[in-house]
Amino acid sequence: MKIYLVGGAVRDALLGLPVHERDWVVVGATPESMKAAGYKQVGKDFPVFLHASSKEEYALARQERKTAAGYHGFDFATGAEVTLEQDLARRDFTVNAIAQAEDGSLIDPYGGQKDLAAKVLRHVSPAFAEDPVRILRLARFAARFAPLGFTVAPETIALCQQMVAAGEVDALVPERVWKETERALMGERPSVYFETLRACNGLSKLFPELHALFGVPQRADYHPEVDSGVHTLMCIDVAAREKFALEVRVAALCHDYGKARTPVAEWPSHRGHDARGVPLVEAFCIRARVPNACRDIAVIHTAEHLLIHSVRQLRPKTLLELLERMRAFKDARVFSMVCEASICDARGRLGFENCDYSQVDYLAEAARIAGALQAKDVMAEGVAGKDIGPALFAKRLAALSAWKAAQA
Repeated sequence: MKIYLVGGAVRDALLGLPVHERDWVVVGATPESMKAAGYKQVGKDFPVFLHASSKEEYALARQERKTAAGYHGFDFATGAEVTLEQDLARRDFTVNAIAQAEDGSLIDPYGGQKDLAAKVLRHVSPAFAEDPVRILRLARFAARFAPLGFTVAPETIALCQQMVAAGEVDALVPERVWKETERALMGERPSVYFETLRACNGLSKLFPELHALFGVPQRADYHPEVDSGVHTLMCIDVAAREKFALEVRVAALCHDYGKARTPVAEWPSHRGHDARGVPLVEAFCIRARVPNACRDIAVIHTAEHLLIHSVRQLRPKTLLELLERMRAFKDARVFSMVCEASICDARGRLGFENCDYSQVDYLAEAARIAGALQAKDVMAEGVAGKDIGPALFAKRLAALSAWKAAQA
């Protein structure tokens, strides 16, 4: 029995990055010998064992054989005769196919160290094409390591394009796509995830609403970057830079879906894209299994982002109605996240990456003034039942009107 450290732990250590978890592969063992050595077997698809004290995962060296379409169509073969090199050959990228022996020496049969030095993500073998999840992993790894200067090997992009053309991505279930997408969105450069999927020709299959934005022009005076798809990717990178929550990042991703439905004759103007976008966002969130909390913020922001940008010009009644729809008086977190998504929209533009966005402060002050009045204030005046709501609205409207008048 020989034990090797493999995968991300070896890769990250060589890159000088912190190692958060370690995976091990065991060569020359059987399930019976592992159990006899005190390991606890877990896993249903193939034998994986937990170390008695560290609880780290130890997997028997294995080979796999494609038996059907999709990422479930595999047979696995484990046995004492499976070599380390055979096990490493089934891994996705060369940088993940480096093993470390117990004496610290490295086993690198597929050039992973060379690709680490060159900062290249490259598939290990043609077997990469057998698992469509690897397209998602490639995009996520490209995004994760983009800040370090990593790029994807052209031959790996070409292989992914072949996989898409063969219909492999059609076998991906929404839950798995969302799992990888969520992890990418919460990274430092989420735009690279979608750029990589687009380079692989997979964006149109997996994110058709986003794909449709590329090539759709906007007014250059508002959007020097011009392209609607480029603007969207800039927005999600702003959300990452500001370390906003997942809900905000999803809202930044979705907010301009409606621009793809603007009649070409109206380009580069996009009047009404807010209203056109709402059903597209709702449909996307259902299809992609987006969490409800993310969907709620995305829908509100898509519907309201144009009004938020022009909030200083709104009449008091329109302003109060906007605050209500933003849930300013019912859920401060929702209100805050919709405001943060608007910041992403404003700063996700070429040359405006650090622009002032005082609309958020204006909205917050308006919400404070109107929110200071509560139902108890009108009830104290003898208002009851169904009359409480309209009376409270009237009081808040009067307060906002006075506030705006004082600013004039």
